[in-house]
Amino acid sequence: MPAVASRPPPDAGPMAMPSPGASSLGEFGRIARYFAPLASSMPGAAGLTDDCATIEVPPGRMLVAKTDTIVDTIHLVGDEPADLVARKALRVNLSDLAAKGAVPLAYLLSLALPASVDDAWVARFAQGLAADQAEFGLGLIGGDSDRTTGPFVVTVAMFGTVPAGAIPRRGDAKPGDDIYVSGTIGDGALGLKAVRGQLPGLSQEARGFLADRYRLPRPRLALGQALAGIVHAAMDVSDGLVGDLAHICKHSGLAAALRWENVPLSPAARQAVAAEPRLREAVLGGGDDYELLLTAAPDAASRLAAASSRAGVPLTRIGTMAAGQGVRVVDADGRDVTPKVGGYRHA
Repeated sequence: MPAVASRPPPDAGPMAMPSPGASSLGEFGRIARYFAPLASSMPGAAGLTDDCATIEVPPGRMLVAKTDTIVDTIHLVGDEPADLVARKALRVNLSDLAAKGAVPLAYLLSLALPASVDDAWVARFAQGLAADQAEFGLGLIGGDSDRTTGPFVVTVAMFGTVPAGAIPRRGDAKPGDDIYVSGTIGDGALGLKAVRGQLPGLSQEARGFLADRYRLPRPRLALGQALAGIVHAAMDVSDGLVGDLAHICKHSGLAAALRWENVPLSPAARQAVAAEPRLREAVLGGGDDYELLLTAAPDAASRLAAASSRAGVPLTRIGTMAAGQGVRVVDADGRDVTPKVGGYRHA
């Protein structure tokens, strides 16, 4: 009979690992050594010994929840060390919380691991989780694990809180709103090309910068929290600037007009586009930037600038919302340079 994936027995606990090989610590040994310490500061986690965790929400705030999945060879190049995989899994979720102005609280972790994954990989994975828990102030409260015969799969469910009634939705943009982005755009998509060796004309320093931006997102939590009550619509740029802005347009019933020369580029991205102008499409349509994309009234400019200064993250006005539908990008000469592919598609 061919081997089939199997789940741990029902009483194995919330973070039960797949049955290991003879040299492994075993499922409960892995939980005790690598994952229980990550939950030690979380009272609702019950030391990862129960089937359910609890989350206490402070008065006057509401819970924000987000889940995202990373599949090896789909969302990763394949050579990433385990700690980097763990940190990216947390950060892509933290980026969504940042767009809502949320303060992170806790997360659930689900793993599907092939038999080839050993204790050393799990140990390094847990080290990555620990590093980002310390940096961003959250903890593990539970999860699940399965065996897989395919590539490994990491799913994180993230929880945070926002002031009650203060969450900016995709559909809250208003006609006449200015459109802003944080940081720089295009580094993620160009970073993937750099990792794959597709930008040979760039300096080693530029390729390294772009690769780092692709491999390790920087969730803009402080900026998102500083923007609470100022912005109308907000989301993070994970699937491409034009594609993600199209979601705001669709749900707000509006159109967006962008100017290419206003889109903020890092020196490395600017160097890449100058060498190959066709890469402009990757900058506008590629994903993995994890910057904030937002709309706000024109008279909010000074408050936005103050929030940007407090958070230490630049905000750049790149266009406006208006009546109509869809996203249009024009260059300095007024030519339409909207990318043919507006963003990453998950399926």
